Amino acid sequence: MAAARTCLVALVVAAALFSDAGAAAGSAGGTLRQRQRKVRSHLKRLNKAPLATIESPDGDIIDCVHISNQPAFDHPFLKNHTIQQCFSPTHHDSTQRRSIITLQMQPAYHPEGLYDESKVASQQNAQIITQMWHQNGKCPENTIPIRRTKKEDVLRASSIRRYGKKRHRSTPNPMSVDPDMLNESGHQHAIAYVEGDKYYGAKATINVWQPKIEQGNEFSLSQLWILGGSFGQDLNSIEAGWQVSPDLYGDNNTRLFTYWTSDAYQATGCYNLLCSGFIQINNQIAMGASIFPISNYGGSQYDINILVWKDPKEGNWWLQFGNDYVLGYWPSFLFSYLADSASMIEWGGEVVNSEPDGSHTTTQMGSGHFPEEGFGKASYFRNIQVVDSSNNLKAPRGVGSFTEQSNCYDVQNGNNGDWGTYFYYGGPGKNANCP
Repeated sequence: MAAARTCLVALVVAAALFSDAGAAAGSAGGTLRQRQRKVRSHLKRLNKAPLATIESPDGDIIDCVHISNQPAFDHPFLKNHTIQQCFSPTHHDSTQRRSIITLQMQPAYHPEGLYDESKVASQQNAQIITQMWHQNGKCPENTIPIRRTKKEDVLRASSIRRYGKKRHRSTPNPMSVDPDMLNESGHQHAIAYVEGDKYYGAKATINVWQPKIEQGNEFSLSQLWILGGSFGQDLNSIEAGWQVSPDLYGDNNTRLFTYWTSDAYQATGCYNLLCSGFIQINNQIAMGASIFPISNYGGSQYDINILVWKDPKEGNWWLQFGNDYVLGYWPSFLFSYLADSASMIEWGGEVVNSEPDGSHTTTQMGSGHFPEEGFGKASYFRNIQVVDSSNNLKAPRGVGSFTEQSNCYDVQNGNNGDWGTYFYYGGPGKNANCP
């Protein structure tokens, strides 16, 4: 279904693809004064000048930044841009090679079947999930909401360079598990997955909880992964879902998040808008901001819809939150394998197990309860779908499941008429059977 499209045009200077102008050099070493100077410099790059500011009840500060001043435009391929309406003729310069990048304000196409499915979903689940900062205001048109990064956020990171980045080897590889290396990366998972075809997107309705985190350097998240390439140094990944991460955010709130990498989390990519890459167009949803309400054990259940798909016309990877919020896109030039298609889709949970005191962490995944407890007690993904080469949403075929230690966190697949393909997942971590 073609959508009406407006566009912006950026005049850019071509440069090295994977350098990140927003990254700050240096590490935790050096004198305190040097580190403070580096932190201030990094904050200046991250926190763009706002046109309006909103204080959230949870303590966050949301800056409403003009859409043309967002972190995406720090990328070398989008730097030195000029923003103007729709198309303009190519400019020539005798000293520099320049090119025109078209910035989409809407996807050219949504996946076929999306809106029919959304109508059914909205009838089944009338609960509305929102973000806390909405209680105190909204961002004006032509701006995007960005959660302000504070000095203490950066100081919690192991280094300024690693702030906002995942560790290497954090993506589950269900095709190759070495029992002797189960916790090499400190990451554990309970997921469903498909592989063996070309995939152009994925969708899921994800149950929202607030799992307990034992250590400040651990996290718990529930997300979908769009994966391309091998699980070596060249892995491409687009990720979206919810997470609880005291180290990244400074609290235990459940937050909407995204992530991307084109080199297996080594140098490229980051959470949310903490580096250049993702181009946001939506003025209503802030990535990294708290979402509420959340599900209660034995009580009300709440979930969110996440859709990521590749626009078949422009080739960019788009993100939609809920049935109404198209948030923005990852330009195809960020990736190698995902410039074409994904080779694997994963859905599920991930935790960091730092093995405090030499035993398994008690950090919870999902609701903190095992799948067999079922609805209202265990966490779930329902109506999981993939986007095929014809831009159609469809049920995945040949869904597998994977977990490193099922006595700590487990997953159980299912299928029925109301929920389509679904699974329950999660667990408490350390228990009598998970020492």
